[in-house]
Formats: sequence, C-alpha cells, structure tokens
Amino acid sequence: MSAVYIISDDILSPIGVTTAENFGQLKNGVSGVKQHHNKAIADQPFYAALFNNSSFIGDDKYTVFEQLLIASINEALQKTSLNVADKKTALIISSTKGNISLLETETASTALKKRIAMPTSAKLVSDYFGFVNQPIVVSNACISGIMAIITGMRLIRSGQYENVVVAGADLISKFILSGFQSFQAISPNPCKPFDINRDGITLGEGAATVILSARQNNTRDIKVMGGAVSNDANHISAPSRTGEELSMAIKKTLAEANVESDAVNFISAHGTATVYNDEMEAKAITLAGLQNVPINSLKGYYGHTLGAAGLIESIISIQSLKENIIIPTLGFDELGVSTPINVCKELHLGDYKNCLKTASGFGGCNAAVLFSKQ
Repeated sequence: MSAVYIISDDILSPIGVTTAENFGQLKNGVSGVKQHHNKAIADQPFYAALFNNSSFIGDDKYTVFEQLLIASINEALQKTSLNVADKKTALIISSTKGNISLLETETASTALKKRIAMPTSAKLVSDYFGFVNQPIVVSNACISGIMAIITGMRLIRSGQYENVVVAGADLISKFILSGFQSFQAISPNPCKPFDINRDGITLGEGAATVILSARQNNTRDIKVMGGAVSNDANHISAPSRTGEELSMAIKKTLAEANVESDAVNFISAHGTATVYNDEMEAKAITLAGLQNVPINSLKGYYGHTLGAAGLIESIISIQSLKENIIIPTLGFDELGVSTPINVCKELHLGDYKNCLKTASGFGGCNAAVLFSKQ
C-alpha cells in the first residue's frame, strides 16, 4: 500500500488560530473552557469552550460554520503548494451538526431545508477554493473527524487521488446543548476525563484541517499508518458495556499498520468524561493490550468539539510526536474506571514514534487511527 503523509494542518479554536498557538497553549495548561451566560443557548449558566467572535472571513454569504471551515482550510493550504484544481485532489468535510442552528433563527421552508444540508455547505466551501471534484461529507456522530482521515487515507491508497484536504468544524447552539442535556450528559462543571468524580461532558467549538498526500513534503511529515471503524450495535446513545467493539477497531488498525501493541507510545483517547464512555474506553484499551501505554484526553482544554474533535485531537497528537511531548489530561486527578489504565496527569517528555487516536459516538460507532513518525 502507498504511504500517506500529513503534509499540513491547522487548528482554529477558542485558544488559538493556528496549530502552533494551540499546542503552545496546551503546553502551558491553558483551557478554552469557561462558564458562559448566553441566553441564546441556555437559560442557565453552562461551561463550554466557545468563540468570542462570530465572523472568521468577514463574508456574510457564508454561515459561521462555513467561515470556520474556510478559515482553517486556507491556513493549512498556505503552508503547501497544493493545486486544489487538480483532479487528483479531493476535499472531505467532517461535521456532526453543520448548519443545524439555522433551524433556531430561520423560518421553516424548502429553501432552509436545502441550506442546512451538509452537501450545500461542502459545495460552497469547495467552490470558494476552486476544488474541481465533488466534495465528500463524513457525518457519523463523534467519530466523524477520524473517519474522515481514514476515508482520505483510503482514497489515496486506492490511487484515485494523490492529495486529500480533510476539514471539520462544529458550533454549539441551543439545539445541540439541550440535546446533550436531555441525556443528562452535560457536567455542571468543567469535565474530568477518566476521573472518579467525572459527571459528564463539556462541549466546545472549533475547526481543524489536515492535508493528506501520497508525496512526502519534508522529513518531519507524520504518516497515517492505518485506521478502522466498528460499531457496537448495542444502543442508540449508550456505548458497549464490554469495549470489545472499540478494541476490534484498535486491533484492526494496528494490524493494518503492521505495528505491535508494545510499539504504541501513547494514546489520544476520546475521553468524554461521561461515566459510560470512559469505562468502555478503558476496557477496550485493556482488551487491546494497551493498558500500560500513556493515555490522555484533550476534552478539558477544548470541550467536546463534535465533528472537529477527531481532527483537532489528531493534530495535537501529531505535534506531540514531532515535539516528543505528551499533553496531560486536564481535570483528571484520581482514576475512576474499573480497568486500570495509564492516564497522564503531567506533561510527559520522551522519544515517541507511534500514537493511537481513538473515538466513539452515538449509535455505537467507534474508530481508531495510528500516526507514526519517520
């Protein structure tokens, strides 16, 4: 199979407008999670990582969601000489909710139905840059970002494309927050992944882009070695009680990458801080023989950014490999899962080559992807 390299990336979040800014903030322990009093989203105060501004490219033709995507893609493209008009270049958009917030502000109509459809946003973003191929939309709950990377990797390996731009974004609206609240899944405080006192997730906004290529740009480019997706077929919102299905995705990923479990240097976990997700993920990691591997969750810094989460967290993992630094799990103090795992409480320095990224979501979906340094 042909090698797939990550030749450029970008993170746009409440704590930074570039990947470098974001990683620097994380190394200093800075979190975007704050208490908000936004009546347009909720009657009561809530914790989340939200943007202060609502315009990212200054063009009202595009919604805030689309502006986020455009701004992030533009930043990533500027670091390359990529020709987006090349037929060998594809665009993948990842999101869980897209323009769903328009339902709260616009009158229901056939035009609105078309406007909130994700393919509409993808086409607008594609046309902004001049991509010639029809954009691909990946929307599969909270694994969307990782699934988009895996899709891009497979498109390149198939020989159909040489470059794939993968971008994802999501914003928090009343519709989204109230939905999670209806599941009693929102913590009244900043989230505590894997902690004994965890009591729910914190939501966040963000966008991110990775550019995949069959051609290495420089010797520091990280490779996407393999990835896999599985499904619990257990419950519409609750994850598997055994972790077997996520473990299956992890094992398939390692097999495809031809990497043994003892060669994985750290894991960027989904780590939402809900009671059931963290328990399931700990069991899956143990079933895959990775219980002693250092693990972190970035939700304490970004909140759960939904369709952008897998991309943001993958990019931070890539930076971790490049700089040989593992970011600690903000909010974690005492292990609160029944299967012991090695959650990072402090900044770790070392010589890291392989990182496993995992994710799980509503509908029982799971995904894993492995990144490696040359």
